[in-house]
Amino acid sequence: MLDLLTIVLPVFGLIGIGYLARRTHFASDRMGEGLSEFVFSLSLPCLIFSTLVRAEIPAVQPWGYWISYFVGVAVVWALAMVLGRRFFALKGVSAVVAGFSAGQANTVFVGVPMILKAYGDAGAVPLFLLIAVHLPVTMTLATIMAEGRQASPLVVLRRLATHPIVVGILAGSACRPLAPHLPAPFWQIVELLGSAAVPCALVSMGIALRRYGLEMGWKLPTLISALKLVLHPLIVLLLATYVFEMPPVWAGVAVLFASCPSGINAYLFAERYGEGVPLASSAVTLSTFLALGTTIFWLYVLGVG
Repeated sequence: MLDLLTIVLPVFGLIGIGYLARRTHFASDRMGEGLSEFVFSLSLPCLIFSTLVRAEIPAVQPWGYWISYFVGVAVVWALAMVLGRRFFALKGVSAVVAGFSAGQANTVFVGVPMILKAYGDAGAVPLFLLIAVHLPVTMTLATIMAEGRQASPLVVLRRLATHPIVVGILAGSACRPLAPHLPAPFWQIVELLGSAAVPCALVSMGIALRRYGLEMGWKLPTLISALKLVLHPLIVLLLATYVFEMPPVWAGVAVLFASCPSGINAYLFAERYGEGVPLASSAVTLSTFLALGTTIFWLYVLGVG
């Protein structure tokens, strides 16, 4: 148990520091927004870039890996929308926000630091490969469902192509042949920026949790949290270990990725459409607090630590 705590506590401890700093007015919402923007726009893209440029990417696409994860996304997304409409009278974009909150993981602020802490460099390639597919799939699906027939393919593509994380992924993939020829000062700059991603992301997440709060109450956010933290990783675990063959580290990364709390993108998505904002903020807040316990459980199941 102590080994598991050494993985979880640094991650959630930094979130707690950010939360307490905001609660006691040592930090402001403006600080959290600045840290968040820095992580999204500069630090995390540099971390992804340096990892993908140097990584040994498998020659054959790991289809079992993709299928295991995204079947889980589809199941919890659909359940959240159906149950939200049936029992909580959700309609339109609000129902999409419920599904998005259940299916989209907090990869930047929780997933990256937790998985790298659990698996080290061995988990970096499957982690960032999944991030490369996860964001475009979930954002495109949510946008199409929210806008229906009015969704413009060009608008969707433009939003994805200009997203800093996608830019980091594309740049890292394109520069792989150039990696041996890039000068040492370039790598030092990239690594300094990338090394700041984890602590800055976690502290900013803590500040954000204090800001969002549980505006929606607890019933529907609890349901979404259960789908996200329990059912999603359970589906991935069963598929990755009993249906498809893959290295244990890849299976473990997929399960931990699925066990991450609801992503902050669900809140940003709700803000953009002006619907479901209290639901998204409540789901992000509650699932992040509950993830401290569920993450320890999934680490134990996976035999990590």
